[in-house]
Amino acid sequence: MNKQLMYIEAKSQAIGGRGRIGWVERPKSCRVYHYGGKVLQMSTCGPYNCFDAGSGEPYLVTQPKGNGRDKLYGGFVDIDDDARQEYWLRIRNRPDCVDAAFFRTDSRASR
Repeated sequence: MNKQLMYIEAKSQAIGGRGRIGWVERPKSCRVYHYGGKVLQMSTCGPYNCFDAGSGEPYLVTQPKGNGRDKLYGGFVDIDDDARQEYWLRIRNRPDCVDAAFFRTDSRASR
């Protein structure tokens, strides 16, 4: 399995729901992601790119953005403990934030 740092957001939450940055595993030959005990099946239709194979709940799973604007409408993003150092150093280039467990982001549409 490939292990990648990704942004994960359950889209059934209200617009202000929290997103997550965490390690996601993906078998090379399958169209699924494994995260937090869930199997997130990739989707080719609808406004979201994945759904929980068990519950059908829609998810957005993408590579995290270097500017931190992963949430469409802005809000809070939590960072898994085992992903913090990689996220803050490699993705965001912010060594001063390595201990931060979450951050608040602006909307993707704001400039």
